[in-house]
Amino acid sequence: MRTLYIMDTTIRDAHQSLWATRMNIGDMLPILSKMDEVGYWAIEAWGGATFDTCLRFLDENPWERLRAIKKHCPNTPLSMLVRGQNLVGYHHYSREIVDHFIKASHRNGIDVFRIFDALNDIRNVEDCSRAVVETGAHLEGALSYTMSPVHTLDSYIEYSLKFKELGADSICIKDMAGMLTPYRTERMVRALREEVGLPVHVHCHYVGGMAPANYIKAAEAGAAIVDTASAPLAFGNSQPAVEMIVAALKESGYDTGLDLDLLFEISEYWEGVRKRGHYKRGISSLIHMQVYNHQVPGGMMSNLVSQLEIQKATDRLPDVMEEIPRVRAEVGYPPLVTPMSQIVGTQAVFNVLTGKRWSVISTEMKDYIAGYYGKAPGPLNKDVVARVLGKLEPLASDVPPSSLATTTYAEVAEEAGDLAHSEEDVLMWALFPNEARTYLSKHRTSEKIPWMLREESNAIKEVETVDIAQIRELIQTVQETGIGEVTVEEAGSKVTVRATGMPDGAAPQVQTQVPGGENTGPATADAASTATTASHGNRPLHWIAVRSPMVGTYYAAPAPDQPPFVEVGSEVLTGQVLCIVEAMKLMNEIAADQMGTIREVCVENATPVEWDTVLFYLEPTTDQPMTNATGNLTPVD
Repeated sequence: MRTLYIMDTTIRDAHQSLWATRMNIGDMLPILSKMDEVGYWAIEAWGGATFDTCLRFLDENPWERLRAIKKHCPNTPLSMLVRGQNLVGYHHYSREIVDHFIKASHRNGIDVFRIFDALNDIRNVEDCSRAVVETGAHLEGALSYTMSPVHTLDSYIEYSLKFKELGADSICIKDMAGMLTPYRTERMVRALREEVGLPVHVHCHYVGGMAPANYIKAAEAGAAIVDTASAPLAFGNSQPAVEMIVAALKESGYDTGLDLDLLFEISEYWEGVRKRGHYKRGISSLIHMQVYNHQVPGGMMSNLVSQLEIQKATDRLPDVMEEIPRVRAEVGYPPLVTPMSQIVGTQAVFNVLTGKRWSVISTEMKDYIAGYYGKAPGPLNKDVVARVLGKLEPLASDVPPSSLATTTYAEVAEEAGDLAHSEEDVLMWALFPNEARTYLSKHRTSEKIPWMLREESNAIKEVETVDIAQIRELIQTVQETGIGEVTVEEAGSKVTVRATGMPDGAAPQVQTQVPGGENTGPATADAASTATTASHGNRPLHWIAVRSPMVGTYYAAPAPDQPPFVEVGSEVLTGQVLCIVEAMKLMNEIAADQMGTIREVCVENATPVEWDTVLFYLEPTTDQPMTNATGNLTPVD
């Protein structure tokens, strides 16, 4: 009798696939000790989007979350998902940052590292694999499974053998889109066992409904481990329910030995969390069943729906699902897993919403096509490459993309300065500098001024240190606590937030003063935190409004320390980049539709914009020649 082991994904992949990773640690802690009693092979607790969302949405320290989970699960190994050289971010990090991150993750509680690369490019997993082996933790090499003309059983075996050479302890078939079928699963598990010789771990998303049958055939073929989730966070975009798999295998030669009564006690708890949080159940709709065509994985599906809701375009989901396979084929059939799922999915969204294919191109898509994410699995469409890259030369095929990431740990530590109190803080900054700055500034400040919220109304309070970036937080304090006025100073700068007897619902006033300068006078809270728009006076009728094609954040320059793409008076060509709008975690370049001169810049840098917000006014050039999308002049026929 050979037991089939179970890894639980409830608080990581299932949570991410169904609830967009929005559950806080307080909802998890009460049940973790019970989960620790189950006897799981491991609990997947970290990695993927958990690090990002803790900082971006939950105001939680991801390292503290990991330590809390480990404290409550001392008997069960904890697993995390690592995106190869991307770690838990969306671009390559240097070997030194990778090394520090892997070892810090192990020190804080991770026992099993499942490492994958979105392109199955072995060069992108070498650094983190080496670091895991050095810690002595379990290294699981994951195959990003997909179907295409260039993905074959032989290619997966070859990739698995390379992982074995790196020191892998097990091989995972990572079926993120629910593309596996039972007999395909059986053939693949048998081949990997015979040709590679490592334990095989099968990870399936439920999506189209075949995952439970896949697991049974995987067990019969000799798989060692499968992934499941507690029933309230199972099905649909998530994994199969653990209760289903445990019950199905009872009295078989693969009995898991897990206690169904204990599992149902745990699922009752999660059902309560689901109801309190008004979270959706996992369901399989017709569009889920069509996964065998569009190949969209569970997490990508929920993100697409969320982003289309933000863009007020949920009715366009069927069009986007039809566009995704088309884009994927044009860019060499990458597996749709982070970050390629975001890159391909976002391109499909823009192609549909703008009505002009490849008119808006994210920086990440450009970098992928140029080879900076790794080698594309298949050939790229030449017309798309020419449109996206223009005169930009792609990365030489013999240059590993990871070699271009050279930021050192010391450089990040210097940039973080006094805000970073530990190695974990520095790594937080290295991975997500903007989010880490906001989080650490807020929490370092709150450590110094918790008494401010308890003071009587109308008192003026001065503190020695507070980050000016916390103006919004101060405004919220005035609005919610009844404090009449708060004044903060830093390096000679002063910010005063004052409630001035304004009507209910009106915004407080904000005054600022800088060294050697004059007081800027009162401004509304909205003026302090949102974009300043151009005057709506009369303009020449022939000026063209360049509008944002999405909801996001406007950036005038490619990076904070670089000059803006365009300014008032700039003469631009068709296809020339005017700005970036960050949306869907990607930096999306907004280009000019025609030649002309920028007459107005209507928004300020790093401010939110809505769909159809006017970004610029452009005066078209009279009798302009036709140009292509890269800005190169072409003759008129």
